[in-house]
Amino acid sequence: MGILSGNPKDEPMHYGEVFGTWAFLTTTKGLIACHQTMLNHTGDKDLHKLLVEVINQGKQEHDQLESLLKENNVGLPPSPPERPKANLEDIPVGARLQDPEISASVSIDINAGLVACSQMMGQCIREDIAQMFAQFHTNKAALGADFLRLNKEKGWLVPPPLHINKTSM
Repeated sequence: MGILSGNPKDEPMHYGEVFGTWAFLTTTKGLIACHQTMLNHTGDKDLHKLLVEVINQGKQEHDQLESLLKENNVGLPPSPPERPKANLEDIPVGARLQDPEISASVSIDINAGLVACSQMMGQCIREDIAQMFAQFHTNKAALGADFLRLNKEKGWLVPPPLHINKTSM
């Protein structure tokens, strides 16, 4: 029996797991605040619904990550204040984020989160932490697919140049 072959929750976190989890939590806290602000700028009902899902998913991740760090006596990063709700009509038109911009930005955030989750899964030696990030990854992949579908349906997707093989035409 090796030193790390018992209950994973009884095993210590290694420095990479501590830093990666702490950094992921820091980013999650910032994104929740950012997405709450974007919610105030959103006029599209479908985008609004997906943004609420993204915020709720972020809050669930936040709770799990904070719990893990507390259980392992790791200091927590600071939290930005909760963003107040605002009326879209009170935001001057020139100062508003547009729905396609919001959707593209959140899609980028989701994609970056997928990479971060994959990196954490690869460096973990504690199975419970790797499994937690695998679940985050699965949830983010599903939301990413929802955003891709929304961007296509609304005509907001700006594809890169498409490669068309002219010899097969």
